[in-house]
Amino acid sequence: MTAVETLDKLQRRITVSVPKADLQSEVVARLKNMSRTARVSGFRPGKVPLTVLQKRYGPSVEAEVLQDKVGQVFFEAVRAAHVRVAGMPRFTPHDGSDAAEAFAFDAEFEVYPDIALGDLSGVEVERAACEVDEAAVDKTVDVLRRQRRSFVERDAADGAARDGDRVTVDFAGTIDDVAFPGGSAEGFAFVLGEGRMLPEFETGVTGRKAGEETDFDLHFPEDYQGREVAGKTARFHVRVQKVEAQQLPEVNSEFATELGVPDGDVAKLRDDIRRNLEREVKARLSSRNRNAAMEALLKVNPVDLPAGVVAEEIEQLIRGAREDLAARGMKDVDKLPISPDMFRDQAERRVRLGLIVAELVKEHELHAKPEQIRAHVENLASSYEDPQEVVRWYYGDQQRLSQVESIVIENNVADYVFEKARTTDKALSFDELMQSN
Repeated sequence: MTAVETLDKLQRRITVSVPKADLQSEVVARLKNMSRTARVSGFRPGKVPLTVLQKRYGPSVEAEVLQDKVGQVFFEAVRAAHVRVAGMPRFTPHDGSDAAEAFAFDAEFEVYPDIALGDLSGVEVERAACEVDEAAVDKTVDVLRRQRRSFVERDAADGAARDGDRVTVDFAGTIDDVAFPGGSAEGFAFVLGEGRMLPEFETGVTGRKAGEETDFDLHFPEDYQGREVAGKTARFHVRVQKVEAQQLPEVNSEFATELGVPDGDVAKLRDDIRRNLEREVKARLSSRNRNAAMEALLKVNPVDLPAGVVAEEIEQLIRGAREDLAARGMKDVDKLPISPDMFRDQAERRVRLGLIVAELVKEHELHAKPEQIRAHVENLASSYEDPQEVVRWYYGDQQRLSQVESIVIENNVADYVFEKARTTDKALSFDELMQSN
């Protein structure tokens, strides 16, 4: 058996060779097989002489066979040596091997690291919990009401603009007495208190009535999206065209029916909202706690990373970024220069976690069980009108089911980490959980 030479932590080298006799016999076999269908001017199909095919196609077939044979010999050698190859090997021919009885190549490649799982008992990890209370249901009902609101113009006696009102304005802004792009508009409507406009602009309009005009200064933040005005102070002149008060629908049978409750039962509507919120809370808690568990694993498991695997992960992330930009309508995304360094940290983290999790799953039997996968799919399907149809949709595609399996495995790993680490339970309010990333 050919010895595997260690060049660096994960770098290896092995010499492989392909006997020329084996190469030539395979070339002849492929040319004979080609002769059955090859079309060459002057010969009937299936009657092309082997010498003609050798002259025309011999070099390309020989190169193809050599590549196949070298790859076959290489993977047989590393399998016999119990080496786990990471990425693709790089083959370099030996000088003078053309004159020998065999073609010899040096194959340099990376291997996956041996991982000795670290001790979690000294690691502190926070496990979040959250309950859906009546206040959370009330807040969601208010959101649903605002989504269905209407606006009524205020009368002169009660016409001063306040939070929640929709104001329609004409405005013109200048910087050093010069107008700037995007600094003026007519008939522009926005709702006070919703943060669509900068706070200084909203303050300048608040308390004004229809027909009133006002002037005020506004300082653009340093990180403002409009680079030409970022960090500068503008002078605005604003005329209020219209002030409208919002009208929220009553929470009654009609409201519940509009939201899909057939009999208009408000209590049933609140129960539906609670169940949906509980599913959302469960999903967010699961994601947050998985991330906390993964961070704990990274702390106690330093891992050398195969550069080739990291590079492949970076390429995958870049492809995903281009696809996302294309889906957003950006043109010529393939020509957009994207530096691999933008994704290096993310790629290294994903590769490192992938190696650690794989070792942990193997060592502690944390694989996803069929009943766990089924339970997760049914949970995902429970919020749909026809859950069984959604279940069939997941089980009808192996890729979709594999994605569910990956999540279940991560949940198993997280449970293992919380069991072994110094775990602190932290109760979060509904708002805290919803506002966290």
